[in-house]
Amino acid sequence: MRLSLETRDVGRVTIVHCNGRIVAGSESEQLRAHVAWLLRDRRSIVLHLGEVGFIDSSGLGTIVRTLTSTRQVHGDLKLCNVPEHVRKVLELSHLSKLFDTHDSEENAVAAFYQPKKGGEAPVSTGLSVLCIDSNADVLAYLRELLRRAGYDVHTSSHLRDALILMRITKFALLLLGADVSGAPAAKQAFHTGCANLPVLELGGDFSTQDAGEASTTLLARIDAVLNAKNA
Repeated sequence: MRLSLETRDVGRVTIVHCNGRIVAGSESEQLRAHVAWLLRDRRSIVLHLGEVGFIDSSGLGTIVRTLTSTRQVHGDLKLCNVPEHVRKVLELSHLSKLFDTHDSEENAVAAFYQPKKGGEAPVSTGLSVLCIDSNADVLAYLRELLRRAGYDVHTSSHLRDALILMRITKFALLLLGADVSGAPAAKQAFHTGCANLPVLELGGDFSTQDAGEASTTLLARIDAVLNAKNA
C-alpha cells in the first residue's frame, strides 16, 4: 500500500497520521517533504505510525532526518501508536532511545504541554483561549487575531481533539464555531467538559462578515465575557 498522510492540528501540536509503507523512493521522499513543509510555521509534530505496515532502512532513516530537521529549527518530533514490528526495528537499530514515543495521540500531545526539563514552565503570552471551528481559514484568522491581542491561542477542527486539549490544559474561554460536529459521545463529553468554562459562539455568519468589523466585535465580546467572569 502506498503511503498516505493525513494531517491535523491539535492546539499547538500537528499530528501526521501515516498509513501504508515507509520505504525507499517516493514514499520516504513524500514524508520528508511533508514534514519540511510543515516546519515553515509549525514546531511540534507527532508522527502517528499505527497504520504503517512496513518500514525499510531508508524509511527509518527518513524519520531520523525529520527528527533532526525539526530540532534544528528548535522544534521537536514525537512518535505515537508505534506498531510492534516498527518498535522491534527501532530496538534492533538501537534507535529506540532517540525518539520520544507514546502509546496514544493524547499522551503525545500532552507531552508537548508539559514543563520542559529542569522545571521550566511553558511560555504563556496571556489568557488561554480554545477556538473550535470546522473552517481552517477561520482558525488561521482567529489564531493571528487573538495572538496579536495578547492571548495564548489553541485551535482545533474536531470535538475529539478539543477534548484532548481540555483534559491536558486549562482555558479561560472557548470560542465555538457554528458548524462543529462530532459523534454523540464526543458531543456529550464536550458539553460536560464545558460546564464551568465560558463559551462564546461565533455564529453562522462569522466567516462571511467584514474582517475588520468581525475582529472589533469579537474582541469586544471576549473582553466582556472575561471581565464578567473575573468580576
